[in-house]
Amino acid sequence: MVNRLEHEASPYLRQHAANPVDWYPWGPEALERARTQDRPLFVSIGYASCHWCHVMAHESFEDGPTGEDLDRWFVAVKVDREERPDLDAVYMAAVQAFSGSGGWPMSVFCTPDGRPFFAGTYFPATDRHGLPGFRHLLAALADAWATRRDEVEAQADALARAVSAEATLVDRLGGAAPASPGSFPELLDQAVTHLAGRFDPRWGGFGPAPKFPRPTLVELCLRHFVGTGRSKSLTMATTTLDAMAAGGVYDHLAGGFARYSTDEQWLVPHFEKMLTDQALLARTYLHAWQVTGEEKYLQVATETLDYVLTDLMGADGGLCSSEDADAGGIEGAHALFTAAEIERALAEAGHSGLAAPVRDWYGVSDRGNWEGTNILSRPLGSPLRRPPDIEVARRILLDARRRRPRPAVDTKVVLEWNAMAVVSLAEAAAATGNERWADSAVDIGEVVFTRLRRHDGRWLRALRSPQPAFAADYAWLLEACLGLYQLTGDGRWPDRATEVADALLDLFVDRVGGGLFTSGRDGEVLIARAKEWTDGAVPSANAVAAGSLLHLGNLTGDRRFHDAGEGIVERARQLIGTHPDAAADMVAAAGWVDASSDVVVAGDRPDLLAEVRRQWLPTTTLAWGDRRGSPIWEGKQDGWAYVCRAGACQEPTRDAGTLASQLAGLVSESASGRERAGVPGWLSIQKAAGARRGEREEG
Repeated sequence: MVNRLEHEASPYLRQHAANPVDWYPWGPEALERARTQDRPLFVSIGYASCHWCHVMAHESFEDGPTGEDLDRWFVAVKVDREERPDLDAVYMAAVQAFSGSGGWPMSVFCTPDGRPFFAGTYFPATDRHGLPGFRHLLAALADAWATRRDEVEAQADALARAVSAEATLVDRLGGAAPASPGSFPELLDQAVTHLAGRFDPRWGGFGPAPKFPRPTLVELCLRHFVGTGRSKSLTMATTTLDAMAAGGVYDHLAGGFARYSTDEQWLVPHFEKMLTDQALLARTYLHAWQVTGEEKYLQVATETLDYVLTDLMGADGGLCSSEDADAGGIEGAHALFTAAEIERALAEAGHSGLAAPVRDWYGVSDRGNWEGTNILSRPLGSPLRRPPDIEVARRILLDARRRRPRPAVDTKVVLEWNAMAVVSLAEAAAATGNERWADSAVDIGEVVFTRLRRHDGRWLRALRSPQPAFAADYAWLLEACLGLYQLTGDGRWPDRATEVADALLDLFVDRVGGGLFTSGRDGEVLIARAKEWTDGAVPSANAVAAGSLLHLGNLTGDRRFHDAGEGIVERARQLIGTHPDAAADMVAAAGWVDASSDVVVAGDRPDLLAEVRRQWLPTTTLAWGDRRGSPIWEGKQDGWAYVCRAGACQEPTRDAGTLASQLAGLVSESASGRERAGVPGWLSIQKAAGARRGEREEG
């Protein structure tokens, strides 16, 4: 037997179609049934690659008696958090207000009108570890609904007020005086100083285990180093990147990163892989390569992007959302090796002599380093570039791994995440000249721009989903259009960026409180209308939109976009002054307000264009290729490059070496007190005229 979830677009919802639970997707039918039958809603929110979501499903939702209890007392609703981030945000606020923490699976019990009155995350099948068994919880809450309705209603009112307060937090902060100086260099100084207090000097990262990759925090450190030359900022960035790339959180066979590490050393991963992590981390490692010239960072970026295009490419031309943590019902079973399994795979391939080098390279032992098996890793500080014999062994082991049961892949093509990957692919292709990445960026960009739309032009959250797209989808699509223009010089992309930006401002702007709502004005009315101001696993929608709107305003000369982006940044100044680590991408967006620059390469000058692309210039608008009706092109003659800041341009040049020196000045002209001597990579930033990537100079 199957339930209503059988025909849903979300693979996660379809995973529960055979549960002995009368599941509803979120929508009018479920809410109406709860109202007419006077039953509370049980709202279960999760996602396809969530390990504990699977555990709770196996223990409770696949259990017949549990299903009977749910159907007797509640209207059961399943939600894919990746498809409905608006619902996820609202009910996560309730979980955090109720319990002080959050996570997935999310288990929320609501009145028929959607107000939560009890909220938590994972509940075991039977009482243990201080948690009530799920069936006991169901019985207790059903009894409270039947016999203590006044208490339930009071609790629902209190939680609804807490959710509304969370949704308007930054609106209320916006009325206060900024807690820090307003200029971008001062904001960046304060943010990095804050991060230094949380930095783990041995293993990198910011905070204790479990450790999550936070690429936006690493990017702040890189930007601070580029702008000030302070070696400590570079050390925080490179220590973190080196430790992640050496640890088991990085997949040393297939490339790509697991969601997080359960320990401080980045050794033991939670094995699922998310498209978002790959897109953001590949971009950060690319920037580290551009800043330092260290090839190991380009290697990690390359292997991560190649993993995305190999393992996450969907049949529709878009990228899949994630790869599960479990394979064959066992967490990490696809990725772990015993020493005997490695020896057998190498021997079967005729390379038994490689067993000893592989043991040494990946730290393999007979005892293993996790539950009797081996998580492949490298000692911190050791080289990542594999010698030829280890590369042969890697391919053999990867082939052996691919013959095992594979983790499930969530084939959902999410607009936000695909656009995020397009940004990374486009930037990496421009910096390296990699044609596969360039072609893929354009192809995926076409998919998300043209196919994830309704007949009336409204973009959708995911391919084949009826759910309208959210602010984050529009913000990243705007960023992707700008990235594709910088990659291709094709004037269609600025035109498309303008179309996206117009829709973004029309659908999501809060004209009273400022910033962008998560859902559009045409969206469903929930108990609160959330806004994304703080970063989570991905940058906040408001931060991405602010930077992209300012970038587009610089490119097109349209003050509407510039003013809208600057308005978002100004609204967030109190937040980024007091909690810069929670709004790292908004700190970065502030750089577009008072630290932006323009570079125009007019005419067919691939040598000058290549010089611009060699450097990491995070708040620089590059114009080249098609000339469109923008002030940025006024007075620009073919064959010349123009470097401009604050309305003033340097002397136009036709010489690549002179251009390199002018570009170096963009990142150094406003800084003082630099620590240049002995800082690795400084000379790769402050290039001598004509210097090329990969050259090393003594400092």
